[in-house]
Amino acid sequence: MADGMSEEMPEDPLPLQQDLTCPVCRAIFRDPVLLPCTHTFCRECLQSSLRFSRRCPLCREEFEEGHDISNRALSSACETFLKHSSRVPSRRPEDSCELHCKPLELYCEKDETPVCVDCVTQHNTHKLWSLKEGAPMCKNELSFKVKIFEKKVESYKKITHKLNDAMEYVKYQAGEAEKRIKAEFERLYKVLITEEALRLKALANEEEQKVAEIQKLIENTNKDIEALSKLVDTLKKEIGNEDLPFLRNFQHLKRKAQWTDEEPCLSDDSLLDMGKHVGALSFQIWKNMQSHVEYYPVVLNPNTASPWLCLNGDLTSVKENPERLTTPDNPERFDPCVFVLGAEGYTSGRHRWDVIVNDIPKWIVGVCKESVARKKKFTLSTNRGVWCMGLSKGVYSALTPERTELQVQQRPERIRIKLNIDKGEVSFYNGGTGQHLVTLTHQFREKLFPIFGPGLHTKPMILAPGKISIHT
Repeated sequence: MADGMSEEMPEDPLPLQQDLTCPVCRAIFRDPVLLPCTHTFCRECLQSSLRFSRRCPLCREEFEEGHDISNRALSSACETFLKHSSRVPSRRPEDSCELHCKPLELYCEKDETPVCVDCVTQHNTHKLWSLKEGAPMCKNELSFKVKIFEKKVESYKKITHKLNDAMEYVKYQAGEAEKRIKAEFERLYKVLITEEALRLKALANEEEQKVAEIQKLIENTNKDIEALSKLVDTLKKEIGNEDLPFLRNFQHLKRKAQWTDEEPCLSDDSLLDMGKHVGALSFQIWKNMQSHVEYYPVVLNPNTASPWLCLNGDLTSVKENPERLTTPDNPERFDPCVFVLGAEGYTSGRHRWDVIVNDIPKWIVGVCKESVARKKKFTLSTNRGVWCMGLSKGVYSALTPERTELQVQQRPERIRIKLNIDKGEVSFYNGGTGQHLVTLTHQFREKLFPIFGPGLHTKPMILAPGKISIHT
């Protein structure tokens, strides 16, 4: 009987089913929530509609966030209905509007989303297209993006090759630095070994001398002991004679019983001079090593050197390289300009260094600010953040915007640069004669680096070592 009744049931939804149906998705409520206006919706459906506005999807009444509450009684009723009913409609199709449950047939250009015909009122000021018109527009836009990203991929691949080259170059630098460090320590170690041998030899020589003197003193003392012992024996023997012979020989014995030699003792300098050998030993060794150590106020930074420049191992000279070196295109490297910077920058204080230019026909020396252009050609000038002097076509000039020609009495083989940042001065001198050449002034507000432009010549520009003095 029940089966027969079930077959004859109408297709229209039952009244109970209508009460348990979400007005948005047209399916049985899932996790229903109640709004202040007393309308109920699936939580998922309500959240989807809230993307457009915070109004009730049915009555359009506004409500504040957090004022929707779970309808637990309705949720329990829906669960009971689903357990005992086999005619529950499926949930809204994926290609239908979340708000109106109608097919998505239009595309909103502004919101960039498909909409149904009932959504037109909400998009009345927007440009709407059919799906056939909207899809190609979006595909064209993304295709343009794809082309950009494909170019990016190729660019990134090239960058990867450059990064791999940079990594290999870092390994090469580390290897060269390791060789240099080991060689320098080996050289200094040999100096220390030689110094040790000299000091041990001096110690051994003084020890031998002092020991020989004390041994001679011991020998002389032993001879005195032997002579004194014989004298004692003689006197004892005479004292044992009878009175008359003893008294007759007394004067002779008295004259014989004399000892005029001084008592042996150590001289004032008989011990080792320990102060000379071990006093302040480490300082004395360090002091004696001055002749084996050179101090350079400035050394070069190879990471800034143009690929056309070659630096020596201790970074104190630079000259043209016959072929362009394979170096990483790191941001701090000059290219195409043929320059190199000092390794240390300055923000305060006074600094001085000498550059040996000899007979190089074209060069520049001075200082520049840290932000000076590295990857493009530029005119060297004070208004470009470079304070230099140089030689070109036989004329010495200060590199001011109008190129100030300098009167040089004698061709300088060495240029001395004095930098006083606090006073805002860069001064240039003939390092051989002391003649002042020019002083450039500026209020320095950025870190400054020594800059060197040796030109493309086979003769090197050399940094002169500074003087070392020890103050105690």
